Amino acid sequence: MLADEVAALLRPRGGGWVIDGTVGMGGHAEALLQGSGPDVRLLGLDVDPEALARAGARLAPFGDRVRLARESFRNLRRAAAAHGIAEARAILLDLGVSSWQLEASGRGFSFQADEPLDMRLDPGAGETAAALVNRLPEPELARILFEYGEERHARRVARAIVRRRPLATTGDLVAAVRSGVPRAAWPRRIHVATRTFQALRMAVNDEPGALRQALHDAPELLAAGGRLGVISFHSGEDRIVKRTFRALEPAGFAALEPSPIAPTGDEVRANPRARSAKLRVLERLR
Repeated sequence: MLADEVAALLRPRGGGWVIDGTVGMGGHAEALLQGSGPDVRLLGLDVDPEALARAGARLAPFGDRVRLARESFRNLRRAAAAHGIAEARAILLDLGVSSWQLEASGRGFSFQADEPLDMRLDPGAGETAAALVNRLPEPELARILFEYGEERHARRVARAIVRRRPLATTGDLVAAVRSGVPRAAWPRRIHVATRTFQALRMAVNDEPGALRQALHDAPELLAAGGRLGVISFHSGEDRIVKRTFRALEPAGFAALEPSPIAPTGDEVRANPRARSAKLRVLERLR
């Protein structure tokens, strides 16, 4: 999503490196490479090995202009050094999950099917969502649901989760949410469990922590005139990005626009998941 905007704002006009910190299925990487000169090369990072395989197939036509690495965008500096990249012309962080991960990965990112309650972007590392919801005390669960999911009924949902432990599948979690949120308060535009699933995914993968670390390291990797783009889907993430960009202004950086760039109405109609996407772009001036 926002592929045209990403390409227009981040595609280098000369040569150099682009780092896609969340290469996913390769859509943004493809948009950045198309129309670029042969001297533009791209390093794509992702912790999901299946996503990397799919990105590799999609980006194969670009040959040796593309390198892919199984690495978190939390470790941008380490990944760049490992590939001999001293500076980048553009860096992109897309904080969402792909449609494939939601619908077909079988890892429990979605409430649409009854799957193991995993939610790890890296399937070989860290604690699963099931382990987390079955371990954490009720107040901590409520905090996560409210802070990361902006769930108004966070305390009630946390109480329902604790009451129904142990939870093993997405179906178990959906049932807990439905029992915790009064039926009259169920949202009309989204599924009643949407915010809970988002919050737990962010907690399982420590997405806010990874974002803060990447925002700390990315600006120093940019060449003069280079740009950093961040696509967020959560107001808390967007606040982190906005405040970081503002804090960098005295150090020779500037946001391209005072407000985030949103998808067009046509894109939202074609892909309703794009409705909450926000793109902010920071440029290094010197």
